[in-house]
Amino acid sequence: MARSGLNEQLAKIQSLKENFHKEIEACTNPREIEQVRINYLSKKGELNQLFSLLGKVSAEDRPILGKKLNEAKNNLNDVHKQKLSYFAEIDKKKERIDTSLPGRAPFPGSQHPITQILDEIKEIFSFMGFEIAEGPEIESDYYNFEALNIPGDHPAKEMHDTFYLDSGMLLRTHTSPVQIRVMESQKPPVRMIAPGRCYRKDTPDASHSPFFHQVEGLCVDEGISFADLKGIISIFAKKMFGEDVKIRFRPSYFPFTEPSAEYDFTCVFCKGKGCKTCKGTGWLEISGAGMVDPEVFRFVGYDADKYTGYAFGMGVERIAMLKYGINDIRYFYENDYRFLTQF
Repeated sequence: MARSGLNEQLAKIQSLKENFHKEIEACTNPREIEQVRINYLSKKGELNQLFSLLGKVSAEDRPILGKKLNEAKNNLNDVHKQKLSYFAEIDKKKERIDTSLPGRAPFPGSQHPITQILDEIKEIFSFMGFEIAEGPEIESDYYNFEALNIPGDHPAKEMHDTFYLDSGMLLRTHTSPVQIRVMESQKPPVRMIAPGRCYRKDTPDASHSPFFHQVEGLCVDEGISFADLKGIISIFAKKMFGEDVKIRFRPSYFPFTEPSAEYDFTCVFCKGKGCKTCKGTGWLEISGAGMVDPEVFRFVGYDADKYTGYAFGMGVERIAMLKYGINDIRYFYENDYRFLTQF
């Protein structure tokens, strides 16, 4: 290619630089800058296409053209970086705090509704003479199942019902293991509640959560009867929901109590008249209860011929939903300030 061919290519390089400068100068945001970079400096960009012309000039002119192309490449890269830095500096200025402005008052804090209900439950049962006991959330199979008379083939021990750890331990599915630990450590009489967080492999929906709070109660002594259980639950219901609330027990089954029952409160929304919430029955299911199975006493070394006892449980979220008229358990865990400030 003649020397005039070299001059033609040099003119193309100069024209490309001028066009790049004009376009980069016209950019008003980083996104536009990136598009210009792609058009000119990417693998398929205009500058790389000029590099392909090196093979079309003479060996004598090739070093000259190559030098000009590299100079152009460096120049375009420098201009690109300068433009990006310009916008980065603008963003920094926007983020700077104007200390001349008055400060914003912090949002007032308050207790979470679950904490409020937990405190209220503890206060009610403490008034009735129950001690508060706590235990680990990571439990062994023995305390979570076996010592509660739940055999190895029980459905609750399936992997899809319980969170198991690699060590063989598991996340407790109820706070009943605390009852076993308390009975192992002291002789009757025992009168305690075990509040705490529990875990189950439930799919989150309006009434289920893979983690939740529970309060389990236990009373063991000589001469304890089902009538005592009914009295305690009745007092709790009236203290929590008012003097007009009534309770009922329905036969049920739990491995660690015999006889066992589900207990319900009159619907707090319709006062027992029947509504959508209670499906027209006038009753709301709360949880389970019953007399402690003698097999459980044998696990902890209690004399089942001498002592009797009752146990009961309740979901704290369930109580809170009824107390505050909440229809979706997920509201408690979404950290929505608009929801939490109502309590």
